[in-house]
Amino acid sequence: MISAILSYEFLQNAFLSGLIIGVIAPLLGLFIVVRRLALIADALSHVALAGIAGSLYLSQQVLFFAALNPVYLGIGAAVGGSLLIEKLRGTYRHYEELAIPVILSAGIGIGAIFISLSKGFSSDLIGYLFGSVSAVSRQDLLIVIIIAIVVIGYIRFLYKELFVLSFDAEYSKVSGINSKYIQMFFMIITALVIGASMRIVGILLVSSLMTIPVAAAIQIAKSFKAAMIYSIIFGEVAVLIGLTSAFYLDIAPGGTIVVTSIIILLIVLIMKKAQSRRSAHIEGEII
Repeated sequence: MISAILSYEFLQNAFLSGLIIGVIAPLLGLFIVVRRLALIADALSHVALAGIAGSLYLSQQVLFFAALNPVYLGIGAAVGGSLLIEKLRGTYRHYEELAIPVILSAGIGIGAIFISLSKGFSSDLIGYLFGSVSAVSRQDLLIVIIIAIVVIGYIRFLYKELFVLSFDAEYSKVSGINSKYIQMFFMIITALVIGASMRIVGILLVSSLMTIPVAAAIQIAKSFKAAMIYSIIFGEVAVLIGLTSAFYLDIAPGGTIVVTSIIILLIVLIMKKAQSRRSAHIEGEII
């Protein structure tokens, strides 16, 4: 397999993109999970689906869109969806969670319309839905790298503010943190990560890579930074094993990455339960 990676550019693109996504998706996902906003990733991924489907449909109708990478419109739709979610969260202050199903439903509805209007791009759409090793271009890799720089820079410079906002929103307001703009940029960054990840993991499964490694990490981490490190490690392991399995089995990488993430989570849960039983047994003997 190493010789194949060295020989084929599309494999280099896929594995490099996967390694980068394995870092930024769980990294941002930790803040999403801590803030109990996990379903937002699902909503934005479905809005990205509408953008991809719209781009593929327009490529059949307008010459300009035929030469345009559908990822751009997918990312644009996800960013637009993130801003709409924030707008609706502000409108329904006492029922903020309503914004998520509204935008999610809108994404599915618009995507379904474009798909039903289409003529023959179902095979292209499958790659975006579930990921594809062979479809990752050098341009896609460049997009992933740029978005990764933006994400890491955002978290690096606003780490303290994000930490406070995640655990105590009321204190963040009292302490003078401009939570409105930080939250808005956080949503945009989330949309960008979803857009960057959909070529490898797939639109329908990208939220899993942002949440499942985090779910495993918080079971064993004793601090927030430890949870961040574990999340990235689990994300990288899931991506490497998932892409390798997809290469040898010739199947969509999104499914193998997500299944690997779930297996990692199950192993962590089993190990933690066994450790708890062992500790309880030792305490019983001491008593």
